[in-house]
Amino acid sequence: MRVAIVGCGFIGRKRAASLQGCTLAACADVDLPQAQALAGTSALATDDWRRAVSLPEVDLVIVATTHDALVPVTLAAIQAGKHVLVEKPAARNCQELAPVMAAAAENGVLVRVGFNHRYHPALRKAQELFRAGALGEMMFVRGRYGHGGRLGYDREWRADKVKAGGGELIDQGMHLIDLSRLFLGEFCQVKGLAHTYYWDMAVEDNGFMLLTTEAKTTAFLHVSWTEWKNCFSLEIYGKAAKLEINGLGGSYGVERLAYYRMLPELGPPETTIWEYPGPDKSWELEFAEFLEDIHLGRQPSAGLEDAFRAHQVIEAIYEESGL
Repeated sequence: MRVAIVGCGFIGRKRAASLQGCTLAACADVDLPQAQALAGTSALATDDWRRAVSLPEVDLVIVATTHDALVPVTLAAIQAGKHVLVEKPAARNCQELAPVMAAAAENGVLVRVGFNHRYHPALRKAQELFRAGALGEMMFVRGRYGHGGRLGYDREWRADKVKAGGGELIDQGMHLIDLSRLFLGEFCQVKGLAHTYYWDMAVEDNGFMLLTTEAKTTAFLHVSWTEWKNCFSLEIYGKAAKLEINGLGGSYGVERLAYYRMLPELGPPETTIWEYPGPDKSWELEFAEFLEDIHLGRQPSAGLEDAFRAHQVIEAIYEESGL
């Protein structure tokens, strides 16, 4: 397949390195030198994304832009008959996302949302154990995810409410909500707080979530741009066992999964630990599954509906917080 990438920054470059044998046909970015650097000598480089997505030879478009451009680029690609991998959050809100969902259905193309955290090895192993029933009946999930930003972070595009649509809830919060839904299902009750404690910005730098399903299984989540030391922690509790995931590699620390199986007499659990010190292959695994989706005509496991559900949670918390 031939691929066009719109948005050639950090994430666009990660996607270009993960094409699984596909051909990079076009690179588009408002910063033309950035597009040229990614395109090299074999692909078209342009600062006109409309040109890139309308090329007849392009089969698939990867959209890795700022949040305000995700919907227009995705819609244009869908209407041109291209399959699309759009980075999360896929839109700035539910209202923006609804016409994208309708267009994908009308045009018969597949759209995957970039929830690459599902493909980290510890999370893949956790899903395998969960599906095998190793946790027993589910109870709750507890998660933390955050970083400390950097000098000038409050002047970057993620701090711009118009460009980003929101702050840390839309950034790292989307991932924790998506992962919690994998293990607990749909949330019918949403409580939380979005607040700015430290950064001089119009969007929240911290988000706190208490999400409950009809069965009363609960996700207690905190995402933060004031974490100072990068942190990823997800604990998944069943009546028979607990899973604990820490780290995502790099500055977040070595990725590690602990499986604590309760014994009939309770007391100290039977413990199994896996560590994954290798490079991050989540981008390659996610893209490979999307290629398989296309080949089989199968709806992606992480699609527009998943992004929509996460946005519903975030919008409820924004409303509760008066944002």
